[in-house]
Amino acid sequence: MPIRIFIDPGHNPTGNPNTGAEGNGLREQDVNFTVSVYLADLLRADGRFSVRLSRNTPTESLGTSNATSLATRVNMANSWPADYFISIHCNSNVNPAINGSEVYVYQQNTQAYWLAQHVLNGIVERVGTKDNGVRLNPSLYVLRRTSMPAILVELAYLSNTADAQKLRDDPYGFAQGIYNGMLSYFGLSPV
Repeated sequence: MPIRIFIDPGHNPTGNPNTGAEGNGLREQDVNFTVSVYLADLLRADGRFSVRLSRNTPTESLGTSNATSLATRVNMANSWPADYFISIHCNSNVNPAINGSEVYVYQQNTQAYWLAQHVLNGIVERVGTKDNGVRLNPSLYVLRRTSMPAILVELAYLSNTADAQKLRDDPYGFAQGIYNGMLSYFGLSPV
């Protein structure tokens, strides 16, 4: 039985509710979508996984508000039902010096927490971003309302020039880092 992974490219396309951050000429929703599709492709090429995406085209929009957009994503994962939920995001900060990758989870010492550790290590090893650690954020709807282990990956900072360059030049590397981390978490060898 393949491991069912639900990938959520965070936010909606420009002109819709629940759009993401912008920085250094990049839009978060576009980067999230690109990295998510690469990750889905990697997982689909590996028969040990089954994959679904919340947004299947760059122009697909979910919900009519922030709240319904988030609820739609969670409901899709819960009704499948997925074994794991991975939401892909980019970060932003008013201070352009802030940089690196971090992964958010609902609580410590859970399967989601261990998965987050492996995924973060995978990203940092593959693309060379700064390791900002696994962080707790029980207020995030997609972590709180999913009925399976869920992680929210902040790939890097759009507001930081060096991070934005990595996101622009190597979105595949971020996907590969997440995939490598997942293999490590599940104790699987690369195919």
